[in-house]
Amino acid sequence: MHSVQNTLYVMTPNAYAHLDNATVRIEVERETKLRVPLHHIGALVCFGNVLVSPALMHRLADEGKSLVLLDNSGRFKARLEGPVSGNILLRQAQHRAALDTEFALTAARAMVAGKLRNSRSVLQRGARESADPGEAETLTSAADALAASLRAVPGAADLDTLRGIEGEAARGYFAALNLVVKPQARQSFALDGRTRRPPRDRFNALISFLYSMLMNDCRSAAESVGLDPQLGFLHAVRPGRAALALDLQEEFRSVFADRLALTLINRGQINAKDFDEREGGAVMLNDQGRRQVVTAWQERKQEEITHPLSENKMPLGLLPFVQARIFARTLRGDMQGYLPYLAK
Repeated sequence: MHSVQNTLYVMTPNAYAHLDNATVRIEVERETKLRVPLHHIGALVCFGNVLVSPALMHRLADEGKSLVLLDNSGRFKARLEGPVSGNILLRQAQHRAALDTEFALTAARAMVAGKLRNSRSVLQRGARESADPGEAETLTSAADALAASLRAVPGAADLDTLRGIEGEAARGYFAALNLVVKPQARQSFALDGRTRRPPRDRFNALISFLYSMLMNDCRSAAESVGLDPQLGFLHAVRPGRAALALDLQEEFRSVFADRLALTLINRGQINAKDFDEREGGAVMLNDQGRRQVVTAWQERKQEEITHPLSENKMPLGLLPFVQARIFARTLRGDMQGYLPYLAK
């Protein structure tokens, strides 16, 4: 069990979360493991087979706190919330903007540009830190290819073309990412392209888990400012899909999740024993691995950065909330265009 920025994560299989007066109590095999005052909790996130009492569900809904259910691999399953709140005028502006082809394309271009810039910085850092000149050159070439993709973004005439540029750039990025892993860890963490459902190797399993947590934070960020998380601009709208959360996630994937994955691997904080292989070739983090990753994720979110727009220092975990606010200002017309977060 871990708590960060008012979010309580429950990962222990068969744990039972229930209400004890004004306190949330977590029990495992009838033994109390944690007590947290309800007013300290903004959201309850449960991994896998965690039991939640009806009384606690009702109280969370009454107080506007969300209950999020994820599967064992961290993939989003469901979210329980009370009545919809937020700014109806902002949501109306969002729906109008989604129907404005030029606005939607301009916003999507900015999101992709942010993703490519930040992905490039990961490869450039890998090239600088590489002890092998040949590998450094390969990483630099891959970073240059991302720069070429970045130059093509403003000329994308429609969303399909833009998604094609982004997809091709992502393939090149993931093909090079292996070289940022230290040589001694490559056998255990070989990345053979990006595989999702299910992940086919440990590296993919690790980043899929991190992306799930990041997406949940981006969804919370969108909702916190009154945006509709289902109505995206880069990602196509589909029933049950938090398309705007996926949009906001793009610029953070490499500098937030991928960098953390590389740090965990290269420092030996996570290794082969933290994963299980399933029938059919699927690879998943086991309970021990998930605990390691969630702890590292929380620590990463507490790290301070300086936002390039406001020049204010803030915890890294607040970035999705700041960017959601910037997107809301763009929709209202307070800003000329959306400005993604660009890591240094």
